[in-house]
Amino acid sequence: MSKITSDHIFTSESVSEGHPDKMCDQISDAVLDACLQKDPASRVACETLVSHDTVVNAGEITCSDWESIDTEQIARRVVGEIGYNTEDLHFWEDSFKYLCRIHGQSPDISQGVSEGEGLFDEQGAGDQGMMFGYASGETPELMPAPIAYSNRILNHFIELRKNGTIPYLRPDSKSQVSVRYQDGKPQNITSVVLSHQTADLPLERIREELIAAIKELLGPTGMLTDETKFYINPTGKFISGGPYADAGLTGRKIIVDTYGGVGSHGGGAFSGKDPSKVDRSAAYYCRYVTKNLVASGLAKKCEVQVAYAIGVAQPVSINVETYGTGVLDDAAIQKLLESGEMFDFRPAAMIKELDLLNPNGWSYQQSATGGHFGRDFFPWEKTDKAEALKEEFLKEEVA
Repeated sequence: MSKITSDHIFTSESVSEGHPDKMCDQISDAVLDACLQKDPASRVACETLVSHDTVVNAGEITCSDWESIDTEQIARRVVGEIGYNTEDLHFWEDSFKYLCRIHGQSPDISQGVSEGEGLFDEQGAGDQGMMFGYASGETPELMPAPIAYSNRILNHFIELRKNGTIPYLRPDSKSQVSVRYQDGKPQNITSVVLSHQTADLPLERIREELIAAIKELLGPTGMLTDETKFYINPTGKFISGGPYADAGLTGRKIIVDTYGGVGSHGGGAFSGKDPSKVDRSAAYYCRYVTKNLVASGLAKKCEVQVAYAIGVAQPVSINVETYGTGVLDDAAIQKLLESGEMFDFRPAAMIKELDLLNPNGWSYQQSATGGHFGRDFFPWEKTDKAEALKEEFLKEEVA
């Protein structure tokens, strides 16, 4: 890939916890959390569907204490926690019909993963495929600016809704931020789009107050200008939302979940999958690797791709792209990653290093809204190897 040098505008979108698709992601991950609490060796592939008056769970789960897990209670709890807890929303925690169609994991899938459990050389990847991680020095969270600012907006409005600062807000919302770049560097925000479900109030009041809240939030970044355009509920009133207005499915917001369209995506969703599925664990690990590479100063932005064969522990390939910003040749960084000396891409090693089977201070449900990347309480966001990478770089320079 060539380095971008021309002026351009890039746009990324975020989707809030009250959107039907993200509601499904949260329910699926809440089921995963419950399984791992009962049995860290659980195998989970949990899908959720929400519609007008129905929630459905389906998929494959093997858990030693499965009989004690009440998936219906989990679904109702999550719906209520999101904010669908009053009758005027038409869909709320006590209103919907619930259906569960979950069965055990296929033994054909299980055999390549489970036979080598506990042996890093043998525990195989839970599926084939390629996963990507990305990091950029554009923002403090080392995320691309458009998705970072878009996530900040929605997370801010969730807080304002739940603490009662703006009491007329309702759970369903989407944001979109467009950023102008020059020579690959973000210069300013050209437009902000926010569609937010509200109570039935005058549209002009809603627009005025939400714009003011966005300016207060993003003003300190220096990215807003007098020319920044704001589109708040641009089609008019947004009163009916959530599953009452639209259906949702697990795994339909994979770009929202990652880097907002910057870099590449392997196509696999995260939510509802236990860490033996490399769709999830390897994508998290690639983010961990790229964030440490950027934090170390070895590159201003970096993408890492890893690919697996199902049932095989060692990746079939690792690729590094620093878009011309690396102080080392990409091939040298790739060689370092392939050596396994600092980063080990075998599934069991990744799971152990990031402690993905025993969440402590975080949950998978938390990752299902607000972005899987860019929030420091997740273990894949730590930069504990940045200094070691600097030392490795100096060693390479001397050599």
